[in-house]
Amino acid sequence: MTALEKELAIQDKKFAATIERLRNRNFSRNLPFLILSNKLPEGQGYYEYADGHIEIQEVYTIGADIETRFIRTLSEIEAISVRNDFKLKNGLQ
Repeated sequence: MTALEKELAIQDKKFAATIERLRNRNFSRNLPFLILSNKLPEGQGYYEYADGHIEIQEVYTIGADIETRFIRTLSEIEAISVRNDFKLKNGLQ
């Protein structure tokens, strides 16, 4: 492994740890964690909650205000798939 590869591996671990800390912080504050995905239309995102459920919501603006619109709650199988995809892409366990 080259020095560059080692440095990239270290940076990947730091990034994954930061993402996991943000996710846990949101959950501890009873806030959802936003998961963006190119599998959803533009303006939509997955909102994961501490109890494990995931919703699809759309974010839009009305003037200077940012609003969200609930689309639907994912099934348990869909939620697991989204969570696993997110963790794989971000090097989380």
